[in-house]
Amino acid sequence: MDVEERVRLIARRPTEEVITFKELRRLLDTKPNPVAYDGFEGSGIPHLGTGLLKVLKVKDLTDAGCRFILFLADWHSMINRKLGGDFERIRDACSLFIEVWKCLMESLNVNTGLVEFKFGSEVYDDEYWVKVLTIAQKVTVRRAFRCLTIAGRRRAEAQSLAMLFYTPMQVADIFKLGVDICQLGVDQRKANILAREVGPELGFWKPVCVHHHLLMGLQEPTRMGLEEDSELDVQVSSKMSKSKPETCIYVVDDPEAVRAKLHKAYCPPKEVENNPIIDICRNVLLRDEGDSLHVDRASKFGGPVTFWSIAELEESYRMGLIHPLDLKNAVADKLIKLLEPCRIHFKSGRLRELLERVRSYTVTR
Repeated sequence: MDVEERVRLIARRPTEEVITFKELRRLLDTKPNPVAYDGFEGSGIPHLGTGLLKVLKVKDLTDAGCRFILFLADWHSMINRKLGGDFERIRDACSLFIEVWKCLMESLNVNTGLVEFKFGSEVYDDEYWVKVLTIAQKVTVRRAFRCLTIAGRRRAEAQSLAMLFYTPMQVADIFKLGVDICQLGVDQRKANILAREVGPELGFWKPVCVHHHLLMGLQEPTRMGLEEDSELDVQVSSKMSKSKPETCIYVVDDPEAVRAKLHKAYCPPKEVENNPIIDICRNVLLRDEGDSLHVDRASKFGGPVTFWSIAELEESYRMGLIHPLDLKNAVADKLIKLLEPCRIHFKSGRLRELLERVRSYTVTR
């Protein structure tokens, strides 16, 4: 596979930004198996964004020859008071994430030989904490407050000194893990840009950043003032969240739950921007050539139709040729099929017990 095809895979939707394409090409030219990573707090049950969309992106990068580290940021989760800061519960949630990813990777034919799972608590050592403190010396208090949005927090929500160490720790993760490509959501941009700035100053390197879209929740979009850029603020404020179960689709939801949630979802006729159902189509179901979505319409409305690109679907929806309910039904059918392996995986035994245990924990934002 040539470099341009590898770049195409890495930049495939839901990727929104690559910093920079020139550096990415140089990296792929000089390193056959660069290391990419994404980090996750342990909290609740994975949904479409943290489960299915993430595995699709892992597949893109491993198909491009990258090694991928799925990093379970258990200490970050404790600092951010996920699951009340209870470390045992956080570890349970992290273990559930791993089981979900393993299941979806198998069903989507991901090269698991290129994938690793790592816990923060298992890799942090004296060398790591030296990195954290060295990086912290390069970060002003003002910037540390501004970067709190990577943890989904405003400045006023920083109730402890530990929260201000969240960003230096995340940047230190990159250099501790030997990461060449930071492949995270756009809400993590501030930490990744900081890594690019301080890396060369501290004798490390400048990682390539590949930021992906945050899948929308099923509610009407909102603005929380988490980001200065208004478009980014809508995306970050409206992202699918485990703490809002009625507006997210969990990867273990049964078919009835998937249909019920989608039927209630915000989906204004003829509007394709900030439309959660279109968003799922654009970033999960119709990402690239070869993907398709079948919409079963009544004959009086034109009959069944199959879309082979997101552009084709958006044009038809914008013109009013596809009714929101017909689109919701089509998306439900496709998602139910894609998520079936997860539902089966957690039906019984130890995994069912793990799922029910995590389900019983109160999810905190």
